[in-house]
Amino acid sequence: MFMKVKSEKSSMKNIRNFCIIAHIDHGKSTLADRLLEFTKTVEGKDLQAQVLDSMDLERERGITIKSTAVQMIYEYGGEKYTLNLIDTPGHVDFSYEVSRSIAACEGALLIVDAAQGIQAQTISNVYMAIEHDLEIIPIINKIDLESAMPDEVEDQIVELLGCPRTDILRASGKTGVGIEEILAAVIERVPAPTGDPDAPLQALIFDSVFNPFRGIIAYFKIMNGSIAKGDLVKFVNTGKEYDADEVGILRLGMDPRQRVECGNVGYIISGIKTSKEVKVGDTITHVKNPCDKAIAGFEEVKPMVFAGVYPIESEEFENLRASLEKLQLNDASLTFQPESSVALGFGFRCGFLGLLHMEIIQERLEREFDMDVITTVPNVSYKVYDKKGNMKEVHNPAGLPDPTLIDHIDEPYIRSSIITSTTYIGPIMTLCLGKRGILIKQEYISGDRVEIIFDLPLGEIVIDFYDKLKSISKGYASFDYHIHDFRPSKLVKLDILLNGEPVDALSTLTHADNAQSFGRRMCEKLKELIPRQQFDIAIQAAIGAKIIARETVKAVRKDVTAKCYGGDISRKRKLLEKQKEGKKRMKQVGNVEVPQKAFLAVLKLD
Repeated sequence: MFMKVKSEKSSMKNIRNFCIIAHIDHGKSTLADRLLEFTKTVEGKDLQAQVLDSMDLERERGITIKSTAVQMIYEYGGEKYTLNLIDTPGHVDFSYEVSRSIAACEGALLIVDAAQGIQAQTISNVYMAIEHDLEIIPIINKIDLESAMPDEVEDQIVELLGCPRTDILRASGKTGVGIEEILAAVIERVPAPTGDPDAPLQALIFDSVFNPFRGIIAYFKIMNGSIAKGDLVKFVNTGKEYDADEVGILRLGMDPRQRVECGNVGYIISGIKTSKEVKVGDTITHVKNPCDKAIAGFEEVKPMVFAGVYPIESEEFENLRASLEKLQLNDASLTFQPESSVALGFGFRCGFLGLLHMEIIQERLEREFDMDVITTVPNVSYKVYDKKGNMKEVHNPAGLPDPTLIDHIDEPYIRSSIITSTTYIGPIMTLCLGKRGILIKQEYISGDRVEIIFDLPLGEIVIDFYDKLKSISKGYASFDYHIHDFRPSKLVKLDILLNGEPVDALSTLTHADNAQSFGRRMCEKLKELIPRQQFDIAIQAAIGAKIIARETVKAVRKDVTAKCYGGDISRKRKLLEKQKEGKKRMKQVGNVEVPQKAFLAVLKLD
């Protein structure tokens, strides 16, 4: 399958590490399928749509969640080349995955949909690739579509990258047109990895997965030196030492090798059992001949959205902890710490990159670990300053200090870029301004496409902004954002009371101007969702001691007067009075059952 190449140096020259970047749904995974098929990496029965999407969840939703590495061997100009491809996700919530993949590559295929043109995420991924000095190969995909406009999209790419037209390739992931040209361009244009095969080992960990039988498998890219089976290695940041039980390269499955050379992408199994010992961005080196310093790894990922995750059965708490630790291995952007709630018992405060990420984690907990969980209302992190000038980060409304001690609260703002056709400018403006957005600028990109830059509070867009944006623009607006700064804001804590008891899992921090309408909508929604019980349930929204909205779920009552046929009214009255007395007694001990749906209701208020 792979010829042993004569010398070390020549083997480096024939390695190409590249990734695929694009906006969501522009055909990255389909194009990767064609590349694997063309290089005969995948054949016969293994051939299926989205080969690299290994999770069922990815296939069902048609999105990539995890970046996947795979090695292809391709003969070009009489020489064999090793091509290491990393497929990346396109959704803004997973842009961290993209940044990790970019760090392990020298080139990037930039894919643009021939029907949709350049979108917001395309631009932000391009900038990320340029920052890392990657060689960018622009490709117009889906040219087989009837609605394709390759010439116009070509103009957009030339404008964005400033590259000559001849550099732009045209392809179709579906029919396989232009695949040969792409492979040729990768070999000719992407530089070979630079590194010294004779230097001390330096390998960058860019991902890790948990295998129940083998422990933790770390994926790495070798910058300098080489690694062989049985070597004693050290992880620089954690300072732990291990034996390399197995090293190898990543084809569709894992392909064990005696040695993995410089510049290559591979994996190591060393019997690690605890997830805290592997950090993405860490450096692997030899114990005997260590490298001088660690590779500058990735910055720590900052979660944007925080929500409480609680097991439905309280004895499942430890299992949930173990499940989250295993997920964290595979998904470095998930953070969690224990917390407790009066309503839900013990659980964890988890940090996510966005709502989609939260949804995915929840689903993976259910599928992969069989965990039934309740997720509370998502919040973002606020900076709370007290009167003495001390600052505290608050992720949870329950952690808010006493209002009398608070001087001011800063909330995070994002700089967002929305690209849309001019037809939808009005509704999009209205939406953003309704979410307390500040218009920074708008500029025309080409023809009738316009880029609108808004500063928006992150707390406003977390819940349902993306869905609304898509529906008012008929799916044509694309959205990308990054955290910009923190600004003082007038925030209040909104509590939900059921029969006078606050339910801490439903508390939220919201802006004072929106609190009233939000509280009212919450109460109305809960009234629909909380089942009727034998007594009245009062649902109230309160800010401090002030009640701002109220709904009542009426009691279900037995028809006690059914047996009275005719006769005096006082007989009926007597029965109803008796029932009323019984109800009173119940009310005193009545405890409200809140269904799981109610905790998620907040996400879909409109």
